Amino acid sequence: MIYKFVITTDEVANFSRVIEINSDATFLEFNNAILDSVNYTKDQITSFFTCGRHWDMETEITLTDMDNNPENDSYLMETTFLDEFVKDEGDKLIFIFDQILERAFYIKLEEIKSGEVDQPVCIQKTGKAPKQESTEDDIMNHITSPNTVSVLGEDFYGDSEFDSDELDAEGFSDFDSNDIL
Repeated sequence: MIYKFVITTDEVANFSRVIEINSDATFLEFNNAILDSVNYTKDQITSFFTCGRHWDMETEITLTDMDNNPENDSYLMETTFLDEFVKDEGDKLIFIFDQILERAFYIKLEEIKSGEVDQPVCIQKTGKAPKQESTEDDIMNHITSPNTVSVLGEDFYGDSEFDSDELDAEGFSDFDSNDIL
């Protein structure tokens, strides 16, 4: 079967790519086809996420395995096939191409056709792709933007019930910095 995917982004108006790829291709092959279609280098860490109806991210398929918790399922692009996670027209994926700012392409399975293609092919290009990498200015603007939601959250430094007055200051009075020299 041939999957026909439409790729868009919220960064650039009138941007889209349409890629046809075999349903039994790996996510790595799809990754490379996307990057080729927008002239991006392949030296960045990327990830796919399967999505629910409202683009809520579910399962991650990564370029490299960075999760060392054996209790979590890990899916690598190199060994995971599209038809394992994408089965029906309308299925959605998010492709994160900039891990720092979580910039992404939104992908929708537009059509399933019978047959095969020799290799993944971009059959339609509209508009100019956003730049691939974030600059230092982009990162600083993102961090200082009033619309940026902190990933840390208010409880990052500990329990929200923490009271600094509860510290036993007397326990530190016996400490002599000369003891560690």
